[in-house]
Amino acid sequence: MIRLGLTGSIGMGKSTVAAMFRESGVPVFDADAAVHALQGPGGRLLPAIEVAFPGTTGPAGVDRARLGATVFGDDSAIRRLEAIVHPAVAQERAAFLAAHADAPLVVFDIPLLFETGGERGVDRIAVVSAAADVQRARVLARPGMTTEKFAAILARQTPDATKRARADFVIPTDVPLAETRDAVARVIACLLPNEGE
Repeated sequence: MIRLGLTGSIGMGKSTVAAMFRESGVPVFDADAAVHALQGPGGRLLPAIEVAFPGTTGPAGVDRARLGATVFGDDSAIRRLEAIVHPAVAQERAAFLAAHADAPLVVFDIPLLFETGGERGVDRIAVVSAAADVQRARVLARPGMTTEKFAAILARQTPDATKRARADFVIPTDVPLAETRDAVARVIACLLPNEGE
């Protein structure tokens, strides 16, 4: 099995590319989706998060705005939250791998792959990338996004140029969708050269 790490900065189109891998029959583990499920209504992390950060959970799951305000700028609080979340995500990932043990290729969709040292757990890395002006326009079109929030998010992420330099593959998304889809197909063909024979 080849484990491909898929990453990219905010607004680069990673979700679109992950969907293209899925459409091509490649199993995709979405780290963000796993976190949302663990912290959503009835999520198994709710009791531990409520104990660590009282008042941040409810029937709808974690109140992300309240939890974010509680931990923002507090490194020790962030570490406490990560100590709750990361082991649970690792368990979800292990279950995903067990369920797809026969797959020749799997994708780990991890937004903060480089920032969290996640590159050590994959065999190859694909970075989703677009021109800075395209990225900016996409992100600022999101509800509730401001230039200040965007700048703060970018400041916490490895720069796009660094990600591209460290990647095995770069998948462009500031081109027509067909070209992005072709780039995904080339990555799959490169990693699984005998699949089409």
